[in-house]
Amino acid sequence: MNEDQDRSRLGNGPNNLAVLRHMAINVMQKDPTKGSLRGKFKRAAWDDTYLAQLLALF
Repeated sequence: MNEDQDRSRLGNGPNNLAVLRHMAINVMQKDPTKGSLRGKFKRAAWDDTYLAQLLALF
């Protein structure tokens, strides 16, 4: 997920982003469709209906 390029290094920023990252991964893992996590992230970025479906799982 290219965490090395992340610019939030001060205060609570890294912890907050880690929580959001874990939440996103958990939602992707709950999704019953087959496929890799990387593919699911790409599909969610490209397809708004799929993104809405994932957000409904949250």
